[in-house]
Amino acid sequence: MRAARVALALVAIAAAAVAVFLAPRWDAVGDIRGAKAGVFFIAILALNIVTGYTGQISLGHGAFMAVGGYTTAILVDHGVRDLWTIPLAGLVGAVAGLIVGVPALRLTGLYLALVTFGLAVATPQILKWDKVEGLTGGNGGIQLFGKDELTGKGFADVELFGQTLTFNRAVYYLTWAVAAVVLLVAWLILRGGAGRAFRAVRDSEIAAAASGVNLAVYKTTAFAISAFFAGVAGSLLVISVAFVNPETFPVALSLTLVVGAVVAGLGSLWGTLAGAIFITFLPTWVGHISKAPGAPDTFYGLAVILLMLLLPLGVAGGVRRLLNPLTTRLYTRS
Repeated sequence: MRAARVALALVAIAAAAVAVFLAPRWDAVGDIRGAKAGVFFIAILALNIVTGYTGQISLGHGAFMAVGGYTTAILVDHGVRDLWTIPLAGLVGAVAGLIVGVPALRLTGLYLALVTFGLAVATPQILKWDKVEGLTGGNGGIQLFGKDELTGKGFADVELFGQTLTFNRAVYYLTWAVAAVVLLVAWLILRGGAGRAFRAVRDSEIAAAASGVNLAVYKTTAFAISAFFAGVAGSLLVISVAFVNPETFPVALSLTLVVGAVVAGLGSLWGTLAGAIFITFLPTWVGHISKAPGAPDTFYGLAVILLMLLLPLGVAGGVRRLLNPLTTRLYTRS
């Protein structure tokens, strides 16, 4: 049974990879939106690890994305190749996650949510602080467009396996290739002992501690892994737009990621794609319905409310409910 699940997961990942690389030849805007969906996919997956699997509510993952994004921008600005900065951005994000995760051990529920939300609110202001302006660029940010260290310098065609790709298409491929790796790593972590410990902490901290689970270790580990992935997402976002400033990672970004995670289904890896598509494309789609000021946000909010009423467990929960009779029957027969 376990071998079948592993084989099915690998086939699903392979099929998703093929679908991404055989995607239609969109225009430049379509490619950059597709890349943004990949960034959100990684960021929502990161949030799901700490919130969906460990039960720690975080409203500040936009801050971890900012840490990763600025790490990439600063390193590229100082002559480091952009691709090398992606894992480094993840490591710096993981350190930030540990710094937040250790004090957060004393907090749960609403209190933890408020602390992480405060982090999201404070981060743009810290980036503008005159004491760090020489490093972050302050309000003006860091411009990477045209730099040799950036893939395609942010505008030029890129050679990949003998094929010539536009910059936006190359970024689209890069983002989803990294997303596939992140998904595989997350799946391997969550299906092992660490994943079982995370779920035990989520379901009951008292029962988990009684079973020998070290709450402090696994809570901080979850934050570090989650922040690592968020840092990677922030790095890819900066590479795709070739620019970063404090407004690249606003407070609303953290709340948007929460919406995406809820739409996907908390505690679901496979539903993450639905959450990423929802928060990437729905605002654009509803913008075509009405051009009145505030109308897109109104329709977006209504769509979120309807989805939560119809699918309270997210897309993954809805699909699971639909398939449950079939899978139960197959399991009974086997």
